Amino acid sequence: MRRFVPLNTDAALLVLRIVLAAVMLYHGIPKLLDFGGTVAGFGSMGIPAPGLSAAFATLVEVVGGILILIGVATDIAGLLIVIDMLGAIFMVHWSKGFDFSQGGWEHPFTVLGIALALALAAPGAYSVGGSRRSQVEGRRI
Repeated sequence: MRRFVPLNTDAALLVLRIVLAAVMLYHGIPKLLDFGGTVAGFGSMGIPAPGLSAAFATLVEVVGGILILIGVATDIAGLLIVIDMLGAIFMVHWSKGFDFSQGGWEHPFTVLGIALALALAAPGAYSVGGSRRSQVEGRRI
């Protein structure tokens, strides 16, 4: 099948990393800057162990976002983001249905999918932790 855009897996992974990092940092930095409010908010939503849960979410979103952005430990950061999003889906958004405009789980599910794809793929060549790989043969070059 003819492609209209040249194949560039490394550029695609960079785009995914930038998008995911932006979303994670956008949500994580406010949690960090008002951690007491974050804990109180988690408690008001009925999230178990709100202090511990808030610390986990904040750490994953800020540190994980930075790691994803620079392309270091993307497998670990991606899997921790998946866990964070599973918590958000099942503890906060599930009961509201899929539609994010109604508070549903559409957005955290999308974030989960991007994080899992990056955890499974690798950061790509355009990263601190990546290596140049042959896209055809799958070996380091």
